Amino acid sequence: MDVSFLGGPAAQRAVGVVAPFDFALDRELWRWVPDDVSLHLTRTPFVPVEVSLDLARLVSEHETLGDAVRALTAVSPEVVAYACTSGSFVGGVAGERAMCEAMTRAGAVLSVTTSGALLEALAELGARRIALVTPYTVSVTQSLEEYLAEAGVTVTGRTSLGLTRHIWKVPYRDVVDMARQAVPRVQGPADALFISCTNLPTYDVIPQLEAELRIPVLSANQVTMWAALRHLGTRAVGPYQRLVDRAARQGPVLPEEQEGWA
Repeated sequence: MDVSFLGGPAAQRAVGVVAPFDFALDRELWRWVPDDVSLHLTRTPFVPVEVSLDLARLVSEHETLGDAVRALTAVSPEVVAYACTSGSFVGGVAGERAMCEAMTRAGAVLSVTTSGALLEALAELGARRIALVTPYTVSVTQSLEEYLAEAGVTVTGRTSLGLTRHIWKVPYRDVVDMARQAVPRVQGPADALFISCTNLPTYDVIPQLEAELRIPVLSANQVTMWAALRHLGTRAVGPYQRLVDRAARQGPVLPEEQEGWA
């Protein structure tokens, strides 16, 4: 079929994404993106270090960020997102802000990080007490709690897996089980649940958990895409996810309305 008269594909707005070298969930990021936006991903250089605080520091060095952002400027992104939770909370609140400044100096028009996006999302939802799910070791999880405490956010409960590699292979069922354990039943209700790590799959479990736990459920990839697209002046796509779908904020979706309830 001759389509030459159409004049080419529809114009796309560009979002640049800087991810750690071991990031494996490109497809999940795309699921939050509307059709008129394209993601352009680049990765930090490989380093032979397992998931740890040392790795978080290595993949968030300003020189590394600058090189990655400069590589993305060829496609003229309107916003650049640093898609790594630990890499953006390891330096505390000041460190996260400095990362954004480093990306901006390297050519990013607007810049966000996963941990900065988390704080934006919590403010959007008015959440100050949260439960945590992480795949990390104890030391990395504690660093996240310290970052949140510095930002005035209280952690009411937590679960972690203690993993140092292959986080993207964790099945949805394990994520759901951890979430159920993390939300406290005795210490008082949490305002929201946050599932950390951009390498942990979460897209399909968010509506299920929100229906069951009756609180907003945030994930690292979700808040990253939500914030990047918000700075772009558009909205992320995520049916039945309270952060993304404003209609879902009126009340949780019932389990029987969900497909694939597990």
